[in-house]
Amino acid sequence: MITDSIENAQKYYNLGLNFQKGFEFLIHTDLQNLENGKYQIDGDDIFVSVQDYNTKPESEGKFEAHKKYADIQFIIKGEEKIGYTNIKNCTPTTFYDDANDIMFLDGKGDFITAKKDTFLIFMPQDAHMPCISIDASKYVKKAVVKVKIS
Repeated sequence: MITDSIENAQKYYNLGLNFQKGFEFLIHTDLQNLENGKYQIDGDDIFVSVQDYNTKPESEGKFEAHKKYADIQFIIKGEEKIGYTNIKNCTPTTFYDDANDIMFLDGKGDFITAKKDTFLIFMPQDAHMPCISIDASKYVKKAVVKVKIS
């Protein structure tokens, strides 16, 4: 798991061209006014989902993990807690859904506060629990760039 401010995104271009394209989309797109939905950046190799929601209590959260894609989760508005741990520290609660590249898990992890203009990168070994309230439920708008891992 990596977290940083979007102003430092260029430092992570060395993760590969797909990451660079994902970060460039975040930097050069008017995300504040972008409607919720899925947007292609480079076919199925890189796409972004824009979403908004109200955060939820940790007791309602679930760890998730992916095999085919890394996530770049970027906070457009608001703030939330996001849990993270190595997938080896978790037990699957569902079978891996190949079509949606997701599995849900139980486990214990640490939490980080994700604020406006920050991003978090979750690789396939990083189980993560997004959308968690800090103190009370709050509105969040987020872009999740999915970067296919070769």
